[in-house]
Amino acid sequence: QRILWLEDVAKKLTQEREAFAIMLAKEVAKPIAFSRIEVDRCVETIKLTVLELANLSGETIPTDIMPSGKKTLAYYRREPVGVVACITPFNFPLNLVAHKIAPALGAGNTVVLKPTPEAPMTAYMLAKLFVDSEFATKDALSVVYGDAEVGSTLVKSPIPRVISFTGSVPVGNIIMSQAGIKKVSLELGGNAATYIDKSADLATAAARCAFGAFYNSGQVCISLQRVYVNEEVYEEFAELIAEETNKLKVGSPYEDDTFMGPLIDDEARHRTKSWIASAKNEGARVIAGGDEIEGIFPPTVMADVTDEMKIICEEVFAPIVSLVAVPGYETAIEKMNDSPFGLQFSIFTNDLKMTQNFIEDAQCGGVVINDIPTLRFDVQPYGGSKLSGVGREGPKWALEEFTEIKSIVIC
Repeated sequence: QRILWLEDVAKKLTQEREAFAIMLAKEVAKPIAFSRIEVDRCVETIKLTVLELANLSGETIPTDIMPSGKKTLAYYRREPVGVVACITPFNFPLNLVAHKIAPALGAGNTVVLKPTPEAPMTAYMLAKLFVDSEFATKDALSVVYGDAEVGSTLVKSPIPRVISFTGSVPVGNIIMSQAGIKKVSLELGGNAATYIDKSADLATAAARCAFGAFYNSGQVCISLQRVYVNEEVYEEFAELIAEETNKLKVGSPYEDDTFMGPLIDDEARHRTKSWIASAKNEGARVIAGGDEIEGIFPPTVMADVTDEMKIICEEVFAPIVSLVAVPGYETAIEKMNDSPFGLQFSIFTNDLKMTQNFIEDAQCGGVVINDIPTLRFDVQPYGGSKLSGVGREGPKWALEEFTEIKSIVIC
């Protein structure tokens, strides 16, 4: 029944693709082309959950390896936890909701969803597809709206057995302190970095880095923020990424060829301007963007950034990427790891040994070879180390998070 439920929602969502895309553009100013992609990803996330539900099972435990267990049968099974509270952010207000509620409902739980205040209608439209389905489990999904006080009430309540949150580190810390004895899954901030080796295809790397830094206005936990470039190719790469950045169309989210729209609110815009001004005062150079255009902050490339500057130390969550020249891989990986965040890193290189070292050395939840750290497939485990969070998302891992193991012994 639950599989039929999810399949029905995926089908209806596909049919209403354009309506959902327009709502995304209205609520969070996501360019319409990327809004459509988010709807498609949401459909895929639900379908992937259906596939993983078929594999959600326990296994037999070989008690006969112990003398005392010769005449027993033991196994374990997975059961729903009960109630799951899901708190979701503004940057992917459709797909990140699906990443939580589809596995939670699919596993047989009841869900309380608190979506971001910036995109209430997007969440409502998706929830309505679930609730109105002919295969829906009655009263299994509730949506509550409100500010931090509502979220805090949910977190403190003894009723939810799992809190699944995507958002900022400060709020994640508060949730951990308030949750009490229950499962807590946190997908928090990042400070994604890449290294451009001198053996890399610089033109390809520059094009991909521009995409990874400025996609969704840089408002992604794995937006490329730090680019460490081998000093032998630093100037050439800087020119290439500036050229690629200047090609990106900034403007109305309703135009099909717009790459980047405005930031989520004025507070984000003012913070971005302040951080860039601070970096310039400390010696960094703006080589692309930097000046607001009709209320929209453009994609901005900063060169000659140093380790102490705020735009490289903290998560910017804005369309800013920083370039740093380094003598080689060893310095680059040291600087990458010298961060309180550990979500995703990447490397561009044709050196196999360097690739192997990078996979071992990178202190983060995911690495990407010869592409941007912004790359994420919804089927994979997703999450980080350090301040980047606790637990993993992705349908398979979310299903495990939203279930409990029950051990059975038959004598």
